[in-house]
Amino acid sequence: MLHLSLATRNLLKLLCTRCCFKTKPTFMELTSTYWNNRYAEGSTGWDLKEVSPPIKAYLDQLENKDLKILIPGGGYSYEAQYCWEQGFKNVYVVDFSQLALENLKQRVPDFPSSQLIQDDFFTYEGQFDVIIEQTFFCALQPELRPAYVSHMYTLLKPEGKIVGLLFNFPLTEKGPPYGGSVAEYQGLFSKHFDIQKMETSYNSVPARADKELFVKMIKK
Repeated sequence: MLHLSLATRNLLKLLCTRCCFKTKPTFMELTSTYWNNRYAEGSTGWDLKEVSPPIKAYLDQLENKDLKILIPGGGYSYEAQYCWEQGFKNVYVVDFSQLALENLKQRVPDFPSSQLIQDDFFTYEGQFDVIIEQTFFCALQPELRPAYVSHMYTLLKPEGKIVGLLFNFPLTEKGPPYGGSVAEYQGLFSKHFDIQKMETSYNSVPARADKELFVKMIKK
């Protein structure tokens, strides 16, 4: 889910006239406390409680276990757990909620704490071979999407990849989650990425059938 630092929240205040969660012109403070409370209350409708099947299928065909993988806004991150259990020991999770990161650590005690990073995605620095997108992009205010693309480009090594899922339903002011279309996403990503795949996911969970696009995009 969406996790923003003070600097990013201030930017949103300048960019947005509407709140992420309401149609009235107020602004929801997206703090670590807010997200910790969401997790503590179990108000986590985005959480599948398992690795997303399309991402699992992608990970299953990877042979290089030394790939450096980032999962931004990972939350409980069952994808990170699956990576770790399949032998990908160079996987990192960035999330603003300490509770979410602690939940993953409890489930996978040998997951290195140094690879569970409480930080703002937009200020986090590193270099990765693969970045997994799973319910992070859809939580961003649409005005932040160009900054997301730019920072993803910065975080990836040459020919690094974004792999994951984007929602395929009309973009409206109501959200999160915020949707979009193939045409919108192509216009957003194509300047910086070679879009190798962007198609309706055939193996989404039933509740998201025909609402997800599986994407694989390579840094130009």
